[in-house]
Formats: sequence, structure tokens, C-alpha cells
Amino acid sequence: METATKSGKAITSILPARHPVTVWLVEDNHIFRHTMARVLGGVEGVECSQHFSNAEDALDALLGGAVPDVVLLDVELPGKSGIEAVSQIKAISPATRVVMLTVFDDHEKIFRSICAGASGYLLKTSPVERIVESVHEALAGGAPMTPRVAKSVLDMFARLSRPKHDYGVTRQEQKVLELMAQGLIKKEIADRLALSYHTVDTHLRNIYAKLHVNTRAGAVAKAFQERLF
Repeated sequence: METATKSGKAITSILPARHPVTVWLVEDNHIFRHTMARVLGGVEGVECSQHFSNAEDALDALLGGAVPDVVLLDVELPGKSGIEAVSQIKAISPATRVVMLTVFDDHEKIFRSICAGASGYLLKTSPVERIVESVHEALAGGAPMTPRVAKSVLDMFARLSRPKHDYGVTRQEQKVLELMAQGLIKKEIADRLALSYHTVDTHLRNIYAKLHVNTRAGAVAKAFQERLF
């Protein structure tokens, strides 16, 4: 079965026909969101059942009992970021596959997304056929990525193969770093670790000092580079 796209090309359905695969879109760009919803909804075996302009509404829908097979999730969103939302989506619905769909291909966002539980990471410049294929690939347990993103992941593993340095990071500070990499803010880290906000802030200042960095992004990047997780 083939479905015509706006460009005139045909997308062949590659998904199981026994029941519709439900896909949600979380994207704040109105035009891109509705275009992708139409494309996905036109593919046999796929049902783009809901789409949202922010992560909060998607999480509310999940908490209300609706469970999609796949979520295509933007990274930069108003309010809660896509990276912050990934771990929360997986906590509510572990079987749901999350594929990041974004314009950002920098190392930090890719690594944080994957650590938070994303199954894949695609750029919005990807052909629509590739985005449709990513739904099937994620459901099959794969990790759909664009070539540039895959190269970034390989570069990460190359860096991780270097000897590990000891920065004197304590186990508690390591836990804080891990949650930072998942996109959690200070208050969320405090709640997750049953610590006070002040204690988490102290841990962060100690982490910055030990790693010789001045920002959250710098701490997360160095933690990956130096294999502190």
C-alpha cells in the first residue's frame, strides 16, 4: 500500500497491518506539526492519534490513560523541554518509544536525550520517508538516527575509550550529575534524591569546582567525556 505525500512521492507502509500503530507528535511549530500529522495519518497502519504544542499537555494525556506506541518529540519546547520530558514519558509508559525530532544535532542534546531514554534522534531535515521508517524501526527495538547523529554517538564512544580520570566526585554528586544529564532541574533532582534544594545546590557547586567548569552544560559534557557515569 502506498500513500502520496505533498511532494508527490509515495511512502510505502512498512508497519504491521494487524492494528494501527499510534503515534503522537509533540512539536511547537504549528506548520511542521500539522504537516507531519497529515503525512503520518496518511500511511496505512499508522494512526497519528494526538499532537501537542508542548510537553506538559502530552504528559497530562499520558497520565489520563492514553498510551501511544511512539512519540515523536521536539527538543526545544515552551515550558518543559523535550529532553526533560523523555524520562517522564518513559516513567509513565515504559513501552512507549520516544524518537527525538529536532533541528539540533549538538553532542550534548543527543547524549542527554539518549541517556534520558530516547530510542532515536532524527533531524527535521530528514526526508519524510525516513521519519515514517523511524516509527517502525523504534518499535522493532532499533535506534533510528541520521548519519550525522550516528557519527556523534560514535565520537562519544571513542572519547569514552580514553583512560578514566578521578575528579574526586562522590557517589551522591555522581547521582546529581546523572539526573542533570537527564534534563532534571534542581528542584526535581532534590525530590528524586530526597534532598533539600540547598543540598543539591551545594552538590552542584562542588561538582563545578571539581570538574573545573562553570555551567550545567559544561558539567554534563565533561561527565560524558570523562566517563563519570
